[in-house]
Amino acid sequence: MTTAFPYLSALLTLSILSFHQAALASTQNGHYNIKTLNFTLYQHENINKTGFIVVDGVAGVGVSQTTTPFGTLYVFRDNLTTHVGGSSRFAGVAEGTSLTTSFDGLRSLSIAKITLNLNGYEGSISIVGGTHNTKPSEYPVVGGTGDFLYVLGHIRSTPVDLSGLTVVYRIDFFLYWPPYAAKAPK
Repeated sequence: MTTAFPYLSALLTLSILSFHQAALASTQNGHYNIKTLNFTLYQHENINKTGFIVVDGVAGVGVSQTTTPFGTLYVFRDNLTTHVGGSSRFAGVAEGTSLTTSFDGLRSLSIAKITLNLNGYEGSISIVGGTHNTKPSEYPVVGGTGDFLYVLGHIRSTPVDLSGLTVVYRIDFFLYWPPYAAKAPK
């Protein structure tokens, strides 16, 4: 075993160097002109106005600003704005559902369609993933329409204000169009 280790180490080092050189060549030859788009919006969720419990959960903690019982089905249609204040410029809508998946009421499975009309971009982005109600959550982008057709990337949702009847989340978008996406907006 000990005599094979130097060979394995050398093979691993050569593999890493080969991969690094291939990556440099593919980005330097200009064949991969990847369009990216990063921006931030704010989601304003108004309890019992834009977000509702439609199926009560069966066990665990009670309902609060940050928790719902296990099995709770929650639907929402929340405004997205360009700044943390609810009266700032309207940029789109986030609509979807969350299903509470933990007995502490803090985690859920979320599915959402985010429809945007922002800085010349129009269309929707679909996401799915796990949500933690009091910590940042990451969601993969699983599809898009309009200017976001074939878009990939991820979205990060971070709680900003969890007090009162309106809860605010910061939504950071990290998007890109792969090389095969001929419809990437200019």
